[in-house]
Amino acid sequence: MKLLALDSSGTVASAALLEDGALLAEYTVNYKKTHSQTLLPMLDEIVRMTETDLASIDAIAIAKGPGSFTGLRIGSATAKGLGLALNKPIVEVPTVDALAYNLYDAKGLVVPMMDARRQQVYTGIYRFEEHVMKTVREQFAAPIDDLAAALNELGEPVILIGDGVPVYRNRMRELLTVPFTEAPAHLSRQRAGAVGALGMIYLAEGRTVSAADHVPEYLRKSQAEREHPEGVAEAESKQVVQNFPDRGQEECGVAGADRRAGEKGGANEDRGTKE
Repeated sequence: MKLLALDSSGTVASAALLEDGALLAEYTVNYKKTHSQTLLPMLDEIVRMTETDLASIDAIAIAKGPGSFTGLRIGSATAKGLGLALNKPIVEVPTVDALAYNLYDAKGLVVPMMDARRQQVYTGIYRFEEHVMKTVREQFAAPIDDLAAALNELGEPVILIGDGVPVYRNRMRELLTVPFTEAPAHLSRQRAGAVGALGMIYLAEGRTVSAADHVPEYLRKSQAEREHPEGVAEAESKQVVQNFPDRGQEECGVAGADRRAGEKGGANEDRGTKE
């Protein structure tokens, strides 16, 4: 099985290629560039370096959310576009699940914290039992105080992971009564490799959707939807996957696949405004 994996749900943009349980390539950037500038060029480079024909992949795994509204739309548009052009299924991987999977077989509770602003986080609670990740509580959005209270009630040691950790570190130190630590830098952010590793499991279980049916999961309304509920549809015409270089089109077909998807109905449209 060969799987392409993408994650643009947060500040990190990441793309990976996996085959038969092995991570062949991973390209991750956590820098001040928009995902519309980085994601497809990163994917193009991975495919070129591994000499992969995109037609040979079995599916596309995507971090389906929650996360940045614009980032999720860019990732979903890219996955949908490639899926439609290549006629490949989509494996939807919850963002928070994949983040927790970075800490495979860790002891205690693994608690991702993605900054959702306004003193809130996207989070979930997980543990590993006999080398399998178990969900204590599925991903949800919550005020940071509520998350701390839930963890104190569970009464187990905690590992915090994600971009919300440095944002709310001091508050968690004040609130938590259970022992806790933080994931190290090389494991503390989203990685397409983790999306792909979970995606391989889901693919083997037949948990796929068609490219046409895939939609991101936001968990809450965007700022635009909250402030202008009647006018969001008008703002949903902006192209987010555009101006990508055609370099590598003949080599690996990424740019060509994206263009063909656009011809099939604009699958690469950004469906909304920034959070």
